[in-house]
Amino acid sequence: MKARRVLVLGGTGFVGRSVCARLALSGREPRVLTRDPGKSRLLQVLPSVDIVRGSPHDPDSLARALDGVDAVVNLVGILHQSARQPFERVHVELPARLVRQMGEAGVRRLVHVSALHADASGPSLYLQSRGRGEEAIRAATGIEATILKPSVIFGRDDSFLNLFAGLVKLLPVVPLAGASCRFAPVWVEDVARCVDIALGLPASIGQSYELCGPGAYTLADIVRFVAGQLGKRRTIVALPGPVARLQAMVLEHLPGPMMTRDNLRSMQVNSVCGCAFPDVFGFPPSAMEAVVPAYMGCQGPHARNDRLRSR
Repeated sequence: MKARRVLVLGGTGFVGRSVCARLALSGREPRVLTRDPGKSRLLQVLPSVDIVRGSPHDPDSLARALDGVDAVVNLVGILHQSARQPFERVHVELPARLVRQMGEAGVRRLVHVSALHADASGPSLYLQSRGRGEEAIRAATGIEATILKPSVIFGRDDSFLNLFAGLVKLLPVVPLAGASCRFAPVWVEDVARCVDIALGLPASIGQSYELCGPGAYTLADIVRFVAGQLGKRRTIVALPGPVARLQAMVLEHLPGPMMTRDNLRSMQVNSVCGCAFPDVFGFPPSAMEAVVPAYMGCQGPHARNDRLRSR
């Protein structure tokens, strides 16, 4: 049975906006549960989207949002925990409550977006909590779940490449913790496409899929790539372990931290896949070099000339 009405948790976020657009494009009707309807303005242009006010952490709000849907997509996740939003609440308690309330509402189909190398015994609290969240979903009775495990996700409004773009613009020398850690960035539109395909693919039920882009790069390589897109040359200084931990300790106490010690522990494991992009989805992933220049490559030293020519 085609999942037509789909509840999307985390639908107003960076990945959620692309997922909702993809679902609407394929003829589905996404329902977005959000505490702040103001954040859903970019979604309101989609003709089939249904915005419901409430929190996924509130059982009553979640029960109302589950009423009448055919499937659920869970995109809720955080990279930095706080006293109000600890990893345990977001990555473990929410998935456990979600599958329990899905069972009560008679909703069986779930696509859960976790993280590459999520593991209850992983090196960081982030990866551990993600792993326990996956365990809660797999242990649920009667839930037909597909788990997607992407590497770092990039796109026009991401908080990954854009973070480094800001640093490159600001600093002539970029001190970089975890400079040798390897990543296989995957495009947000490819992740959204996988979510949509999985919803209509019975063979994906009970499966977990690692999602990586076609290239693997060190963090230093990624910063150099971003600098090149901006038409800048920057010196990158790889910080040794003790200095990197000191930098992370300082940064994690700033508002909206760029880096925490837990992020640094996550980078003890290279964020690359152990296999090729899953054939079951039927398409190859897009390379970072093919996508990023379209939205970041217009900021180099010749961009002003291009704007003048267009006028």
